[in-house]
Amino acid sequence: MIVIAGYLAVQIGPEFTSCNIKGNISYNGGEKIYHVPGQEYYDETRISLLKGERWFCSEAEAQAAGWRRARR
Repeated sequence: MIVIAGYLAVQIGPEFTSCNIKGNISYNGGEKIYHVPGQEYYDETRISLLKGERWFCSEAEAQAAGWRRARR
């Protein structure tokens, strides 16, 4: 679900999408990186739909969309 309303766009997460893989766009270069639960920066990573970031339901889905797994 996409809600375009400032702060709300950042807060939509697994409780609304049932997906828990975070597709984050790097501030340094715009690289598309996904984070899975248990990785070092998973909890700190915030998703902003307004910036083109998104949630994925599987790693295969993220990879097929052109995102790479976070190294840590």
